[in-house]
Amino acid sequence: MVATIDPFHSIAISKTAHALAVAGRSVIHMEFGQPSTGAPSAAIRRAHEVLDQDPMGYWESPRLKERIAQHYGETYGVEVTPDQVVLTCGASPALVLALSSLFQPGDRIAFARPGYVAYRNTAKALYLDVVEIGCGPDQRFQLSAAAIEALDPAPAGIIIASPANPTGTIIPPNELAAIVAVCRRRGIHIVSDEIYHGLSYAGETQSILNFDRDAIVVNSFSKYFSMAGWRLGWLVVPPHLIEVARARMGNLFLTPPSLAQHAGLAAFDCVDELEGHVRVYERNRGIMLEALPAMGLREIAPPNGAFYIYADVGRLTSASLAFCQELLADTGVATAPGLDFDPVDGGRFIRFSFAVSTDRVQTAIERMVPWFAEKDRVSRQPPLET
Repeated sequence: MVATIDPFHSIAISKTAHALAVAGRSVIHMEFGQPSTGAPSAAIRRAHEVLDQDPMGYWESPRLKERIAQHYGETYGVEVTPDQVVLTCGASPALVLALSSLFQPGDRIAFARPGYVAYRNTAKALYLDVVEIGCGPDQRFQLSAAAIEALDPAPAGIIIASPANPTGTIIPPNELAAIVAVCRRRGIHIVSDEIYHGLSYAGETQSILNFDRDAIVVNSFSKYFSMAGWRLGWLVVPPHLIEVARARMGNLFLTPPSLAQHAGLAAFDCVDELEGHVRVYERNRGIMLEALPAMGLREIAPPNGAFYIYADVGRLTSASLAFCQELLADTGVATAPGLDFDPVDGGRFIRFSFAVSTDRVQTAIERMVPWFAEKDRVSRQPPLET
């Protein structure tokens, strides 16, 4: 039997948005978690040099693996050897490697709902048994040690994300420690998606490796490094899984793009430029949070990291996909339907990405405020008697 997985609805929204742009409409892309900035300037310069000098081929950069290992020591105070770093073609293949290295078909894998759409669908594609734990405002839309403790039977593994997609919420260090303690006692493996590390507006985030050296970490150059299109990511695996993960990477994906590896190494030295991006995101976040009440959106997840706002639009709709399609058609603002992130309650949520330029955020707000006001006015009208 072939595994059945759901479509990624935001991709369809984006396809429509691009078609509108080709037709001459002004479109603002807030549907994807994709920085509007390009790769750091030094990374682009290095790529030009490599194109002129290196024929390239299948290759895994030893220097890049060393630099990533160094990053864990500098940023988290955690010792990671270069051999523990497996370079991947972005975070999506890294997730495939992580799940297939740890689990067998039929194993139960738990994660928060709402959560990134690919957790559910990648796990299903690998014939894993998905257990989605509903996490609402009272849990800050995040997994907790108590929720994991309550699972019966214990799952084979969990996926955590902090900062999270779609909510931008962060798991506090004490809760991370408690999660690790529960998982260790119950024999639950941890996969930690740390792709949004570096994008925090409420203090530093800690790696799961600060608490559990046997966890697998997924990360990427797509978000903080602003290199989504370069398709470069990595795994950090414990020593006993190095050969297992490397075998899967080599057979399934060979190596990441050589050009991206050269550029990624250069990107590590572009801290000032990258931190400038973070300041833009933080400014955009503030603008959005100030504007949301004028749109009638007061129930949101606390976006302490990443570059998302997950907003409850349940007073206006229970069909978020159609709602986002209508918003795009009427205003040219593309957003992501909550249905992608939560198949149960996602019909009443939408996600905004504020990773675009500040002027685009302001223009989007100017378009959306009257649109939401009209939606609110219509929703308050009594139904027509027949």
